[in-house]
Amino acid sequence: MLRIESAISGVSVALVVGVCMQVAGAQTAGAPPAARQSATRRPQATSATATPSAGPSRELFDKYCVTCHNERTKARYANLALDKIDLADVGAHAEVLEKVVRKLRMGQMPPEGLPRPDAAMVDAFATSLETALDRAAAAAPNPGRVATHRLNRAEYVNAIYDLIALRVDGTELLPSDMAGFGFDNNAEVLSITPALMSRYITAATKISRMATASADNRPITQVYKVGFERRDQRAGEDLPFATQGGVAVRHTFPLEGEYAFTLRLKRNGTVSTIDGIEEDEHEIELRIDHALVKRFRIGGKFKGPDPGVLIAVPEDDSAGQKVHDYRMNADKELEVRLPIKAGTRLVSAAFTDSAPAPPINSARQGQTRDGQLPGIDMLYIAGPFDGKPTNDTPMRQRIFICRPAGSRDEEPCARKLLTPLARRAYRRPVNDADIEPLLAIYREGRTAKDFDAGIERALEALLSSPKFLIRVEREPAGLGPGTLYRLTDLELAARLSFYLWRSIPDDELLDVAARGQLKDPAVLTHQVRRMLADRRATRFMSDFVGQWLEVRNIQSKNPDIQLYSSFDDSLRKAMTGETELFFESQVREDRPLQDLLRADYTFLNEQLARHYGIDNVYGSHFRRYTLTDERRRGLLGHASVLMTTSYEDRTSVVLRGKWILENVLGAPPPPPPPAVPPLKENDRAKPTSLRARMEQHRNNTVCASCHARMDPLGFALEHFDAIGKWRENDLGAEINSTITLSGQSVDSPKAFREALLAEGNGAFVRTVTEKMLTYALGRGTTYADAPIVRQLVRDVARNDYRWSSLILGIVKSGPFQMRAAPAAEPAAPAATVAAR
Repeated sequence: MLRIESAISGVSVALVVGVCMQVAGAQTAGAPPAARQSATRRPQATSATATPSAGPSRELFDKYCVTCHNERTKARYANLALDKIDLADVGAHAEVLEKVVRKLRMGQMPPEGLPRPDAAMVDAFATSLETALDRAAAAAPNPGRVATHRLNRAEYVNAIYDLIALRVDGTELLPSDMAGFGFDNNAEVLSITPALMSRYITAATKISRMATASADNRPITQVYKVGFERRDQRAGEDLPFATQGGVAVRHTFPLEGEYAFTLRLKRNGTVSTIDGIEEDEHEIELRIDHALVKRFRIGGKFKGPDPGVLIAVPEDDSAGQKVHDYRMNADKELEVRLPIKAGTRLVSAAFTDSAPAPPINSARQGQTRDGQLPGIDMLYIAGPFDGKPTNDTPMRQRIFICRPAGSRDEEPCARKLLTPLARRAYRRPVNDADIEPLLAIYREGRTAKDFDAGIERALEALLSSPKFLIRVEREPAGLGPGTLYRLTDLELAARLSFYLWRSIPDDELLDVAARGQLKDPAVLTHQVRRMLADRRATRFMSDFVGQWLEVRNIQSKNPDIQLYSSFDDSLRKAMTGETELFFESQVREDRPLQDLLRADYTFLNEQLARHYGIDNVYGSHFRRYTLTDERRRGLLGHASVLMTTSYEDRTSVVLRGKWILENVLGAPPPPPPPAVPPLKENDRAKPTSLRARMEQHRNNTVCASCHARMDPLGFALEHFDAIGKWRENDLGAEINSTITLSGQSVDSPKAFREALLAEGNGAFVRTVTEKMLTYALGRGTTYADAPIVRQLVRDVARNDYRWSSLILGIVKSGPFQMRAAPAAEPAAPAATVAAR
C-alpha cells in the first residue's frame, strides 16, 4: 500500500490508497487538461479495514442500540434497523453508522429514560467506531464532486470590481441566489436559466458601457433611499464630523458632464408634511469626495402651526395657504445641477446645524412635535447631461493599458489589452482560441464606430461569456466511473480565490498556478496566508458569518415599534457591524475557535453601547471595547443573533433553541409535525412567563421529543428580549432562565457558554469545522466527509484550535484538492434494454 501525504499545519495526514497518484503536469490553456496527476479508480472498502480485536463492541451495540432499532420494531423507531449491520465491515454501512456516531456524541441515544451505559463506555464505543470508519474511509477515499459552479451575485460583483475596478450594485443587476446547506455559494443550486442568462447579458452591457466611458451612456436617475435611522447623530464614517443624519453613497459617474442632485426630506406619516421645519432653520451640506459643492437652507420660514394639517385651508386665506404649501413642498428647492468628472465618487448630504433640536425618542416614529428633527429621505442623482468621454477613470486605466498611435496599431493594441482581461476573467492562461472570438466582436464595434466602441463590445462579450460566469472543473479524458483525480493547479487557484476572496484569482496566484507550483505545500501555505492578510478576505469573513449565524436575515426583521421604540435602522446596521467586525478580528488575530463564544471584547458605537447599557462610548464609529459584563461576552450576547432568533413582538425559545442546535451544536431537530397549535398569547392583565406558556409543547407527547431538548436551550437566553436588550421580567412576569444541560445546572450566560463548549465531546468545534468545510467546498457535506471533519478537528486541536489551522487544513484536504469522476449509471433492466 502507498500513501498520499497532505501536510496540514505541520501535521501529515496519510490517506492509504491502493495506487499512488502522482503529478503529471499542469492544465494547458483554454482546453481540457492533456496532462494531470495520474488518477486511480476508487478502491472498495473491505472487511479487512477493521481489526476485530480493536473494533467497536458488538455486545454494547446489541444491548443499547439494536434492542430498539431492529427489523421487527423499526417502524416505531425512525424506521432504522441496526441488527443486520456487520461491525467488522463498517465501510459497507458507513452512512448509517455515521448517524449513530453523531447521536452518541451528542448524548441523544439511548434516549433519556431508557438504560444507558456510563459515559466512559459510550466514549470508548464511539471512539472505536470512529476509528473503524476512518480506517475504512482511508482505504476507499471519497472526495466528492462539486457541480459546475455559476458565479453567484456576490461573487459576480466582487469579480467585476477586481477585474476592472468598477463598483456595481448587484441587487439592481441580478436576482438573489438560493441557499443550499445554509450557503448561497452551493454549486448544486447555482443553476442558470435562459432568463437568468439574459440578466447577465444585460448586466454586461451596462457594465461595459460604464467602464469604458461610452458615449452610449444615456441620462438616468438613480434613487438612494434612507431608512428609518437616527437623525440626531453623525450617520457614518463617510460623513463629516459635526453633522447629523444624512446619507453617503459611492456613485459611479460614467461620463464627464453635468448631473442633477435632488434631496427629499422625511415626512409625517399621517399628513405628509415635512418633519422638523416648523420653527428652526436647518442647514444641509452636499459634498462630492468630501468637498463642499452646495449648501442648502430650509425651515423656519413660516413659524407656527400649519392650518392645513387638520382642515382644508380656505381659498381666501393666502397666509394659511403659504404656510401649508411650504410645509408640504419646501424641499422642492433642494436641487442643484453641477459639473462632475467621471469616476466613482463619494456623494454625501447631511445636516450641519450648530445647535440641532433635542433628539427625539425614535427616529423611526418621529414622535414629539417639540424637538422633532428633519431627516433626508431620498437622494436622486440624474445624468449625465452633455456628457463627454474621458480617460481619467480607474476603470479606463485598468482596461486601456495601451493606446493605438494609428489604425495599424489598433488590432495589436486590442489584443494586448484583451489578453490580460481574459486571463483574469477566465482564471487561466489564454490562447488564440480564447482571444480570437473577442477580437471578432471588437472588429464589429470598431467598424461601426471607433476603437473604444470595439473594446466596449469585446468587454461586453467577455463579461457574458460562460468562461467567466461558470467555473468548470474538467475531468481528464479516459477516466473510468468513480476514478479519483487531483485538480489542476489552476482549478485549485480558482477554488482558493473564490473561498477566501469570493472573487477571481489575482495575477500572483495565477502565475504560481500556471507554473505548477501551487501543489507545493509550502507555496500553498504562503498563498493562503497572503490572501488572508489581504483586505479582500474580509468579504469571505462577513459572508460566512452572516450566513452561518443567519444574522443577515436581520434585514427582514421589523420589530413592533410600539413595544421596541428604541429600534431603528441605524441600530440594525450597528448590530450587523458588531458581529462582522468581531468575527473578522477572531480570524485575523488567529484566535481559538472557542473564543467565538467566550471572548471578553466586542465592537461598539454609541447607539449600540447604549442599547447594551454601556456608558462612555460616544460617536457613530465602531471601536474595540473590553467587556466587563459577563452576560455580553461572545456571539450569544450579540443583538444581531438575539434579534434574528426572535419574532417581531416577542422572543422565541423555539427559534433560539433550534438555532443553537443547528449552528452551535450541529444537531438540527427534525421538521415539526403538521397542524402545530399556535402559542397562547400573553395576557397583559395577568402576564405569565413564556416558560409557563411553552409547557403545552412539552406536555404534548408528539412535540416533547424535540422540545424537551430544544426549549431549554432557548430559555437560557430568555433574559435577552426580542431586540437583544437585557431584561429582568417579561411584561411583569418573572423570568426563570435556569436550565439543566447534560445533567448540569446552568443559571447564567457564562455557565451556558461553558456548557455549550463542553457539550457533545467538542460539538461546537466540530460544527464550525463542518460549516466552514461546506462553505469552502461550495457543496453540502455528507456522511463520506465525516472522517475528514474528524481529522480536521484533531489537527486543529493540536494547534490550539487556531483559525489558520482550520483554514489551511481545509485547503490542503482531499475534498478541496481532489475530485471523483461521475459514478457509473445503474444498469437498465433487460426488458428496458430490449425495448430500446
